[in-house]
Amino acid sequence: MITIPLFISGAEIGFIIFILIMVFGADKIPDIARGLGKGMRTLKNASNDIKSEITKSADKQGINKDVSNDVKNEISKVKEDLDEITGSIKRRF
Repeated sequence: MITIPLFISGAEIGFIIFILIMVFGADKIPDIARGLGKGMRTLKNASNDIKSEITKSADKQGINKDVSNDVKNEISKVKEDLDEITGSIKRRF
């Protein structure tokens, strides 16, 4: 797994959160977070739909299962990358 080092401290994160509250207001932040969550869920559902369509097409065409497994592996790598980007903040020590 690749981690991206962040060069900000806890105090700087707190200051950024304070600025966000000042700009958007405390009542708008949950709506923004909810919208981001829905967007990520939609993206995940779309990737699952693409995966199932590829699998169905491969089965209909009689393509070797190894190719289908390769596609599944690539899709799982993309999902892992997406989870890494949208997951918790990680620091390299």
